Amino acid sequence: MKVAVIQFPGSNCDHDAVWALSLVGLKAELVWHTETNLEGFSAAILPGGFSYGDYLRAGALAKFSPVMNEVKRLAERGNPVIGICNGFQALTEAQLLPGALLANTNLHYTCKDVFLKVERTDLPFTNAYRKGQVLRIPIAHGEGRYYADEDVLERLEHNHQVVFRYAPRATRHEPHTDYNPNGSLGDIAGIVDERGNVLGLMPHPERVVEDALGGTDGLGLFESLKASLEVVA
Repeated sequence: MKVAVIQFPGSNCDHDAVWALSLVGLKAELVWHTETNLEGFSAAILPGGFSYGDYLRAGALAKFSPVMNEVKRLAERGNPVIGICNGFQALTEAQLLPGALLANTNLHYTCKDVFLKVERTDLPFTNAYRKGQVLRIPIAHGEGRYYADEDVLERLEHNHQVVFRYAPRATRHEPHTDYNPNGSLGDIAGIVDERGNVLGLMPHPERVVEDALGGTDGLGLFESLKASLEVVA
C-alpha cells in the first residue's frame, strides 16, 4: 500500500503529510506534478501550500498539472483522494468536489487552532473518530470560505457529504460568531464527493499527529486511511 503525496511548485505541507502517513505505518512517496502515471498507488494526497504561487486564485493552476489526470483516475476507481487546504482548493477547481473556496470574510490570512465536529464516521478518512467528536486542528489560509449555490448546498446536506464542520469548543459554550474562522456557508470545513472517496478539508490534520506538535487530533484521519486501505488490500 503506497500513498502518493503530490508536489506542486509551491507546496509546503508535502513532507508533513509524508511524516503523518509514516506514523501510522503507511508508505508514502513524493510525486512531482509532471508525473503521468500513479499506477501502484492506493491513495493520493494533495497537500497544503501555494501551488503555482496561487496565481489567478488558489488551486486554479494546479488543476492543469499532468498528474491531475491520474488523480482523477484514482478517484474514478474509488481509491481515496484527500485534498488538504490548497489541495481542497485544487480539488474544487478540478471539479472533483463541488463548490469553491473564497477569500476569508475578514480578508486576512488566518492561522490558528479551530474546532471541528465530526459529522460522519463511515468514510475511509473518519472511521477512527466518533460521530459528534470535536477535534482541535489548526488552519492556515486566506481563501478558505466554502461557498456553493443553494441547490449544491442542499444536495450536500441531503447526501450527508459534509464531513467536518467548524464548531464551538467542546469544553465550553462560545458565541456562535466566534468559531467559524472564514465565513464558510453551513460552517463547512470539509466535504466528500457523492461516492465518499474524495475528501477536501481546509484544516491541517497533518500538523497535529503527535504530542510534540501540540496534539494528536489529526492522527485519526491517517489511521482511518490505513484501516480502509488494509480492508481492500
